[in-house]
Amino acid sequence: MSKRFYITTAIDYVNGQPHLGHAYEKVVADVIARARRSLGQEVFFLTGLDEHGQKVQQAAQAEGKAPQAYCDELARQWITFVHKLGISNDDFVRTTQPRHKAVVQALLQKLYDRGELYKAPYRGWYSWKEETFLTEKDRRPDGTFDPVWGEVTELVEENWYFRMSKYQHWLIGYIQEHPEFVHPETRRNEVLSFLQSQPLEDLCISRPAARLSWGIPLPFDPDYVNYVWFDALTNYFSIPVAWGDPEARAALAGYYQPAAEPAPGLRLWPADIHVIGKDIVRFHAIYWPIMLHAAGIEPPRQVLVHGWWQKDGQKMSKTTGNVVDPVAVIDEWGLDAFRYYVLRELDIGPDGNWTDASFRARYSAELANGLGNLVNRSLSMLRRYRQGVVPAPHDELAPDAQRVTSEVRSCLEQNRLQAGLVSIWTLVTRANQYVDHTAPFKLAKDPAQASRLDQILYNLAETCRVLAVLLWPYLPTTAARIYAQLGLPGEPSRFAEAAWGGLRAGHVVGQPEVLFPRKDH
Repeated sequence: MSKRFYITTAIDYVNGQPHLGHAYEKVVADVIARARRSLGQEVFFLTGLDEHGQKVQQAAQAEGKAPQAYCDELARQWITFVHKLGISNDDFVRTTQPRHKAVVQALLQKLYDRGELYKAPYRGWYSWKEETFLTEKDRRPDGTFDPVWGEVTELVEENWYFRMSKYQHWLIGYIQEHPEFVHPETRRNEVLSFLQSQPLEDLCISRPAARLSWGIPLPFDPDYVNYVWFDALTNYFSIPVAWGDPEARAALAGYYQPAAEPAPGLRLWPADIHVIGKDIVRFHAIYWPIMLHAAGIEPPRQVLVHGWWQKDGQKMSKTTGNVVDPVAVIDEWGLDAFRYYVLRELDIGPDGNWTDASFRARYSAELANGLGNLVNRSLSMLRRYRQGVVPAPHDELAPDAQRVTSEVRSCLEQNRLQAGLVSIWTLVTRANQYVDHTAPFKLAKDPAQASRLDQILYNLAETCRVLAVLLWPYLPTTAARIYAQLGLPGEPSRFAEAAWGGLRAGHVVGQPEVLFPRKDH
């Protein structure tokens, strides 16, 4: 049984609103998942929701609802959002699910038995809004706390702690020995700099059930519930366990009893890629590998960190109104136009800047006038001059297509999504220039040029077919529509089909339809 390529997004806090950052992260992970499937790998793609905590408990109370019922309502909205983005996830985890709770409790009990957890009193300043204890470092020069923390009160209580500090040197060594663990390199350097410049503190992992009841009870002390990190981060591991991953199950032997035995079990762990935003790097690149290592579990292979989006050069804010609603953009411009813009505009790593003007410009120049125009005129000429019948194969554009196909394969294997799109568009541009240069509409008037016209029409139709295959991970709907217009069955979901010469002489293409309608505004 071979291991599947296992990719995850961060899980979203159920009490928030879906925004551009959420959409971008899911689309990035989806393109990587589709690319790996296209390249012949078996893939398991996970996304989902973080549903416990003080904010959810308080919001549910304010609406007079039970927390679970409140979460169920919000979860439906998030699942609808995922569908709207065309995401090809294999599972959707919710941290309130029994399958997840069972693994969290098994992991906590194992760590408790290993002496990795201890109880100690804590006195500190607590932000109710952010559900976190603050330190002296969080104070402003005048001794006050920034309003971003909301109401801050002094709290004295006993809690359970995880001995995270003792693994600091192990983690430094691990990251140095596995430079691919945090990517891009700038983020890895930040993590190492943090670890090498200050001592790690032990991690508070509980809240008294009297104060916070909406959480997973500690199996060894029911007066406490698990607080956030062992709950949220463990989702990446709990789903492989729930799906019957034999090695993941073995790591919890004696602690985990499955409710039902899945057959056959999937081999998923370790995760190949966790796609996350830069604001949660520390939790994924420090807390998570240490939690796993302390439990005798192999860490994930890579934490892939993306940047944040701004709007018109400013931080997005509902109060100022400068937000981008992904759903509204998709409703107006189409899903693939949204996916194209976020992937083409922003490479994985740096921050990006959304402007409506640049979105419209890319839509018009690259989608409507570039790709859309190429497919439409290629098939229209084939139908007009040859009744839609594909002529004998010819390979004038084969070297261009083969070069781009090779470049795109390399980009997809390295998760260089933006570079892959740039390469694909060199072929779009080349084919459009080829039409302008060869002027088939002029050749069609001269019967003596019939053979040359056949060559040109084949090269154009075959280039459109190759483009559909290359585009499938990025723009699956558009790729499938190009295939359908070419009269080809199924979806262009296998990268191997990008090899030149797939269209056969005598094949009849379908009716061209506009892929990206031109917009006046």
